[in-house]
Amino acid sequence: MSNLLWQKPGVAVDARIQAFLAGDDVLLDREFFLHDIAASAAHAEGLQRIGILTADELTGLKRELAVLAEDFRSGAFMLDERFEDGHSAIEARLTERLGDAGRKIHTGRSRNDQVLVATRLWLKDKLARLAQLAREVAEVALDRAEAEKQLPIPGYTHVQRAVVSSAGMWWAGWAEAFIDNAVRARDTLALIDCNPLGTAAGYGVNLRLDREHTTQALGFARTQVSPISAQLSRGKFELAALEALGSATLDLRRIAWDLSLFTSTEFGFVALPAQYTTGSSIMPNKRNPDVIELMRATHASVAAARTEIEQLLSLPSGYHRDLQNSKPAIVHGFGRGLAALELLPALLANFDWREDRLRAAIDAGMYATDVAVEAAIAGVPFRDAYKAAAAGAESAGQGRTPEGSLAARTSPGAAADLRLDALRARWEALV
Repeated sequence: MSNLLWQKPGVAVDARIQAFLAGDDVLLDREFFLHDIAASAAHAEGLQRIGILTADELTGLKRELAVLAEDFRSGAFMLDERFEDGHSAIEARLTERLGDAGRKIHTGRSRNDQVLVATRLWLKDKLARLAQLAREVAEVALDRAEAEKQLPIPGYTHVQRAVVSSAGMWWAGWAEAFIDNAVRARDTLALIDCNPLGTAAGYGVNLRLDREHTTQALGFARTQVSPISAQLSRGKFELAALEALGSATLDLRRIAWDLSLFTSTEFGFVALPAQYTTGSSIMPNKRNPDVIELMRATHASVAAARTEIEQLLSLPSGYHRDLQNSKPAIVHGFGRGLAALELLPALLANFDWREDRLRAAIDAGMYATDVAVEAAIAGVPFRDAYKAAAAGAESAGQGRTPEGSLAARTSPGAAADLRLDALRARWEALV
């Protein structure tokens, strides 16, 4: 490891203490390294615009930063224990190649400034991908809702058979939920889309930095004006991003629960493509829905990351080293969450309903609500209609069909009036 910028003369660095301070930074910073390089290039441009760097120095720095990015992508440069973190690796490389010009890259910055902007850019990318995946899931659900809107399936409340439902209603529910998830991801992206570069350690610096230039160069929507606000947002913005992710993984967990039940022998409503199951290591007679079970587990990682960051934020204003531990939380949370969501569109597009099992599960009592509502329409007070329907539940299905029950379900959004055109319009507006 090169000499530490903050090391004081005559004070030896204790290796164990330094290892504790660094933690997994150098490994975690591999996630953010390319964003840190991009921010360093924008910062160098800003320094040249205020006379700290010459035009030739800027040219050299941008060239070497581009080479470093390519070397990192190809594996020719490895971010490892030789460095304290990604930021020191960038400065060491530039100093090695360019001498004094490389040493100037840190002018007007702090390591906190660097991690703020790099993680902010990383979060923007992750939220954009989250919005895209939510939109893809909603598209599959909308298409299948249209194609299967007349397919009867049992509707459950309290995990008990309740009423006749339809595949169209099931799919429309997930379509609207994931449209909402896409909207939330985009709204959260808009919230965090502000540039903290140039706020240093939370109090600015005695340089007239061209922050408007770096905002434009890095593609931020606006400048985060107050350096103190930039510090207050660290952790808070990460928490908001994880909450947006959690909206999607909560829905993922409930889809996975439905599919876990529906693929069981007791239900048998759904057949999964073979690649989504694995064989038992001890029971030759069975296949296990491991993919949907691990999807079901995914939200736990997102919730854990959110809790970890929330507990970090019990701090006074200003920068504190505690906030270093916000990095592993977002890497773990988004790593697990997005990996699971990546698999969801194809899974939903390719499983098959087992229509014979669906119809066999619709029993006479599931028409009792229809009987009660029809009596209420005829003028019977609903409480009386309800009691009569309950008393005759075992015969409620006489002369009735699932299709007839669905055709009579005319309340807006219900089986006979799914309003898929309204959902499709919201989905199209996400483009």
